[in-house]
Amino acid sequence: MRLPGRLSAAIAVLTDVETRKRPVSEALKAWGINNRFAGAGDRAAIGNLVYDALRRRASHAAIMGSDTPRALVLAVAVRDWGQDPAALNEIFVTDDHAPEPFSEEELARVVGQLSDDTPAHVIADVPEWLAPSIERAFGDNWIAEGQHMAARPSLDLRTNTLKSQRERVLKSLARFNAVETAISPVGVTMPAGSGDARTPNVTTDEGYLKGWFEVQDQGSQIVSALAGATPGEQVLDFCAGAGGKTLALAAAMGNKGQIFAYDSDRNRLAPIYDRLKRNGARNVQVRAPLPDALDDLVGKMDRVIIDAPCTGTGTWRRRPDTKWKLTPELLAQRVQEQAAILADAQRFLKPGGTLVYITCSILPEENDDQIAAFCAAHPDFTMVDPKALWQAAFASAAPAGVVTAGSGIALTPRLTNTDGFYLAALKRGA
Repeated sequence: MRLPGRLSAAIAVLTDVETRKRPVSEALKAWGINNRFAGAGDRAAIGNLVYDALRRRASHAAIMGSDTPRALVLAVAVRDWGQDPAALNEIFVTDDHAPEPFSEEELARVVGQLSDDTPAHVIADVPEWLAPSIERAFGDNWIAEGQHMAARPSLDLRTNTLKSQRERVLKSLARFNAVETAISPVGVTMPAGSGDARTPNVTTDEGYLKGWFEVQDQGSQIVSALAGATPGEQVLDFCAGAGGKTLALAAAMGNKGQIFAYDSDRNRLAPIYDRLKRNGARNVQVRAPLPDALDDLVGKMDRVIIDAPCTGTGTWRRRPDTKWKLTPELLAQRVQEQAAILADAQRFLKPGGTLVYITCSILPEENDDQIAAFCAAHPDFTMVDPKALWQAAFASAAPAGVVTAGSGIALTPRLTNTDGFYLAALKRGA
């Protein structure tokens, strides 16, 4: 497929997303099934157009004076991919698979700039109703945080130190120009390409099949390290899900001690079994969500880790469609769920144990506010110094800006070149 056909396909996929209210991944998959002539490169390019359109939906729509799929995709082609609109128009006229040529108004708008009175949330490419929360979290830097959250993400991997070393993983993935991550000592990264660049399919690599590495954002690797699990401890991973952080904890503990991996949703937990086997993680005991599944652990854990269900605002680079679907009602629901999980999970800590709270959110309602409310209700808990936590995990000072007003740790694309994550550690009185 040539670029005009890819643009038309991206417009069709975005239209499908909007009219049928389906996730982007499903719409792209459906388009691929219905258009089997398209090669892998075509599908990757169409996906890039769609995701780029959603990442900067607000600013693209402001430039074009419209948020229709056509307006957004044409804006991506010119503003993000550097195409000449006049040259595109010449191609559109002769290509049967092209969109309609640019109108005079579209030609004028697509090369324009945002006006001086453009609302801040549009410049930041975030929903208007969330702007006050993001500003509260990041102060004067909130617009820059939003803009960084609207960029493409890198592909990050975590070396499984139970089976391999980072040098071996780098060698295995040399053809993809893999390099070391800046913070995680076991991370490997492949920076995002531009335009129609394809993301490497590393899951077919021999190293992945042998369990040498897992696909995991560097931010997730960092909070896993900050969780502080050490060999010999008794650890409860209370919201284990598919097991990404469970596997990182098992490696950090060198398969010594015990991790109890639990999740209230059996479907989320299902992939963990195969992943544990491939990674060679032998100190993990999976607890299925039964009524009495954790009764024997009450008051016995050295460390309880809560990777709490959240709005996922920290993953907007990877799932930009969720940015525009989030509602105040869903945020309120997540905050309520988090409070309940914190109150439940703390029961399993022994005196002197550590509670670690993690979200992939950038919103203070789910982060500092949630921890402040928990501490007010549980005065026997005290915050662990975040700077000391970072020093212990990485033998270096915490990067500027990552320590929050509430003594948590916030990771963002702007601050740490990662997805957005939050972590707070609290110690129970002896």
